[in-house]
Amino acid sequence: MSAPLLDVRDLSIAFGSGAKEALVVDRVSFRLEAGRTLALVGESGSGKSITALSVVRLLAPTARHPSGEIFFDGQDLLRVQEDDMRKVRGAAISMVFQEPMTSLNPLQTIEKQVAEILAQHGATDRADMHARVIEGLTEVGIRDPEGRLGAYPHQLSGGQRQRVMIAMALANCPKLFIADEPTTALDVTVQAQILSLLRDLQHRRNMAMLFITHDLGIVRKIADDVCVMQKGRIVEAGPVADIFAAPKHPYTQALLAAEPKGAPPQADPSAKKLIEANDLRVWFPIRAGFMRKTVGHIKAVDGVTCTVREGQTLGVVGESGSGKTTLGLAMLRLIRSDGPIAFLGQRIDAFRAKEMRPLRRDMQIVFQDPYGSLSPRLSVAEIVEEGLTVQKRDLSYSARREIVARALADTGLDPQAMDRYPHEFSGGQRQRIAIARAMALEPKFVLLDEPTSALDMSVQAQIVDLLRDLQRRRGLGYMFISHDLKVVKALATDLIVMRHGQVVEQGPAAEIFAEPKSDYTRALFAAAFRIESVGAGKAIAE
Repeated sequence: MSAPLLDVRDLSIAFGSGAKEALVVDRVSFRLEAGRTLALVGESGSGKSITALSVVRLLAPTARHPSGEIFFDGQDLLRVQEDDMRKVRGAAISMVFQEPMTSLNPLQTIEKQVAEILAQHGATDRADMHARVIEGLTEVGIRDPEGRLGAYPHQLSGGQRQRVMIAMALANCPKLFIADEPTTALDVTVQAQILSLLRDLQHRRNMAMLFITHDLGIVRKIADDVCVMQKGRIVEAGPVADIFAAPKHPYTQALLAAEPKGAPPQADPSAKKLIEANDLRVWFPIRAGFMRKTVGHIKAVDGVTCTVREGQTLGVVGESGSGKTTLGLAMLRLIRSDGPIAFLGQRIDAFRAKEMRPLRRDMQIVFQDPYGSLSPRLSVAEIVEEGLTVQKRDLSYSARREIVARALADTGLDPQAMDRYPHEFSGGQRQRIAIARAMALEPKFVLLDEPTSALDMSVQAQIVDLLRDLQRRRGLGYMFISHDLKVVKALATDLIVMRHGQVVEQGPAAEIFAEPKSDYTRALFAAAFRIESVGAGKAIAE
């Protein structure tokens, strides 16, 4: 066996000191050779990202290593001076993080940000850096790279931003590439493209890759070896094929079995219509010239007709930019639209904000990122009761607390924790708080906008079970927007497939999943469900 490029031995990580010290990683060991990919897998809080950050020495000052060594190219990085570590970081070892929008500087152009990492490691000639930036963007598949040099991060799609991050990480030809959940927030098609890109770049450069993820489907696609982490320890390790074929540890077995299960509610054409739209359009004007005249339109939603019935779920799927979220916001009258919208049999498309306010108690929304949608300054009780203070002003303080406690209990949270703050909860618990806030008013219709995309597989399954249980007990109607087709398949009665603002395919979910009719739907499903291939997204990209 050849000498490993990265050799982590008995690594422990602790935060705090004295009686308050918390051991978050406990004697972790693994080896990674050049040209191979090792995946660190586990739920949030298992210690996988902290372990990766230790390799590049990016932990907070409060962290310390009670034990361990991190040998890279024969040198113990834990013993290297910070000045020498800066020469390693970004050059020999580089890292890409989960959310590119928060990793990229919103005030700097793409060229400046990619060139910056070249300048930090010795490049000085502007013409040479300009050429290398274009070369790097071309290599990661950015179309018209020269035209994108002056663009800012918000002007790129999620997949393009992640490609820019990869170009930055690979600019100095690193020997070790660390990818921390690089595809979690991406559509399945873009995810397939990014995974294919990483594998291709790795093979061409003989680069070692440490891949951190909670998605075992991705591990199958890209990794050679896997270490399964639980509560700071590696509970099982070995070649991917062996671990997936015969997992020995109960935790690994539980992770492999954690995909959303169960059947969606049965279709009932006679069920009461909660909300419906006919030929709905949301067009955003394109203005140009000194007089800002309208020269065209971005057709975000273009002629969509749909219905959500009591006790049933309408799934809406498609790539980023397909119009899914815009459709949902228009149905809730949160953005302007054209075309009739009826809620509980009443036309609401011409209603103003004041006229909509009494209806808000019956229509609620749960957003994708609970950490961003929950105020960090409010306690859980204050967050959940916020709608009650607007819609049910006659309720006393004790009555509101009682409703909050019931909503938290219904969503699987301890009511005794209502006076704590969002940062004191895990990602899955925060999403339950967001659902509790929506359920406190006992709505009839709930828009669920990517509510599971940032969650671990096991937590996803729990949230799906929770939503299904609440729907059964309360007769709720859901519009479920997601790019995670496995979750949609477990929840949706009916399905809409969108692309470029239009409906590509529509009908009973079971029929479309069993036999999709359009090429786009087939390519979308291939990207989500085909385990062996990482190139399924190319059909859509092209």
